[in-house]
Amino acid sequence: MTSASERGLRPLRVGNCSGFYGDRASAMADMARAGGIDVLTGDYLAEVTMLILGKALTKDSTKGFATTFLQHLDAALEHLVANRIRLVVNAGGLNPAGLAAATRELIARHGHDLRVSHIEGDDVFGSLDGLRQAGQYLPHLTSGQPLSDWPHQPLTANAYLGGFGIARALHNGADIVVTGRVTDASLVVGPAAWWWGWTPDDHDALAGAVAAGHVIECGPQATGGNFSGFRSVPDLVEPGFPIAEIAADGSSVITKNPGTGGVVTQDTVTAQLLYEIGEPAYLNPDVTAHLDTATLTDLGEDRVRISGVRGSSPPRTTKVAITGVGGWTNSVILALTGTDLDAKAALVERFVHRYGEAAGGLAAVAVERIGRAQPDPDTQNAGTELLRITVQGTQQAAGRAFSSRVIELALSSYPGLYSLGPPQPGSAFGVYWPALLDQRTLQHTVHHYDGTSEIIAPGNPDGAGGEVVPQAEPALAPSVPAPRADELVVAPLGEIVHARSGDKGGDANLGVWVRDRAAWDWLRSTLTIDELRRLLPETRALEISRHELPNLGAVNFLVRGLLGTGATSTLRLDSQAKALGEWLRSRTIKVPRSLVQS
Repeated sequence: MTSASERGLRPLRVGNCSGFYGDRASAMADMARAGGIDVLTGDYLAEVTMLILGKALTKDSTKGFATTFLQHLDAALEHLVANRIRLVVNAGGLNPAGLAAATRELIARHGHDLRVSHIEGDDVFGSLDGLRQAGQYLPHLTSGQPLSDWPHQPLTANAYLGGFGIARALHNGADIVVTGRVTDASLVVGPAAWWWGWTPDDHDALAGAVAAGHVIECGPQATGGNFSGFRSVPDLVEPGFPIAEIAADGSSVITKNPGTGGVVTQDTVTAQLLYEIGEPAYLNPDVTAHLDTATLTDLGEDRVRISGVRGSSPPRTTKVAITGVGGWTNSVILALTGTDLDAKAALVERFVHRYGEAAGGLAAVAVERIGRAQPDPDTQNAGTELLRITVQGTQQAAGRAFSSRVIELALSSYPGLYSLGPPQPGSAFGVYWPALLDQRTLQHTVHHYDGTSEIIAPGNPDGAGGEVVPQAEPALAPSVPAPRADELVVAPLGEIVHARSGDKGGDANLGVWVRDRAAWDWLRSTLTIDELRRLLPETRALEISRHELPNLGAVNFLVRGLLGTGATSTLRLDSQAKALGEWLRSRTIKVPRSLVQS
């Protein structure tokens, strides 16, 4: 593995091979085979994933981790050894010790003797009652309500840890580090702190590493995946995974392996910097990274530099992701074809509500039209819309009894009715409570490969400052006049801007930035909260916060409550708000003609 003499003489090269539990199975082996990196990271966890792992753990106490990691490692191990690459993953989920043990067994079967360490201390599920008795009320991140107000029984509860446990594991010689719920960026911050010998007071350097980690954490999203300018991305069928070259001051260059698909440009990096953030002060357990201070420089040949990121003290608190089972959910999709579509949909909706009244036990019902039938269609599909009916409630009411009852309409309702699939039993849906917890209450523990253990002090050990509290909607910055003396034309907003959107619990994040810097003054003066509500009517009744990031030519919106209580429980079809930005870009707006032409 990397020798101590190499560290401190050149930038750390850290790659990513997984952005979620279910990402490309060949990526770890591909990245390991290509070599040229010091550390390979894999992000397997999300709020939805913790619920999945929690259900698995209740069925089998030896599980609770991302089992696909072992398949990935089996294919990659020989290349990792040959190219002297260390591996850092959060695939441990709810059972890091179990995955570490399984990893050692796999390595032994291959005839190697790699050193595997694991990190615990994030799992506070068994301590919830004790924490509340000690005055830690686990207030909701947005509302401030105590956890005791939540009507659901927790299934998992995991605090977000920082990167210094990873740094210590690597410092003590670990070849593979398995963690539970660390922040996504910590998978990169830890190796960078180890490589450069940073201390918790190196705020600017740590903040730069957070920015780099945030960019590469979602794998090929940094190389053109899910990018609104996808038509210009070469070989998007299989884009390469990203690499960050991190310097001593925390600045970095984002790149990818030569010959792989996709592209790294200033826009693909901007997309990731804006992804799933709220205000530009991006909170991590080790540092607060001020992303509005980041400067991007396109170096060409798939290389973009991130520099100038400033950092400040980390918050006293960290987020705790608490999940539970909220009830039962089920859905049926019917086809509406031809004429009288409004009347056909209304007939089904009356039936669903009558079913709910008779059956009892339904807590929520949503009936949505998807698509729009064309007039005088020349194919049957062109004249068809979809009707999606979703219910939540008890298993008795929302289970197979519901979907079977809807299917019974086939011969007794509107003409042309057919369903897109047989009746389904439905499934349990999860609920999510993002809470706050004092970092000093956690036992962030590194279990070294040699059997020793080490407690990691919190990034803000004295607990002073940095308090995370629910934020009121900020006042807008003074408007900057849009360019004058230029004829206004109507055009899709997407001709002027890129966008990237996603979920943050029950909220939706929407980052918008200009394709050409000449449009920045127009964008910041035009795309206000009121204008966003006009363009996206589904947001009109919701609280929205807006933040400007001038260095990136971007504005970032956080739409509170668009996803209800979270992606696992929302009735919204786009449950993680992935397409919210594309909806916005499709909306037309009055734009100076010169900006459209450019």
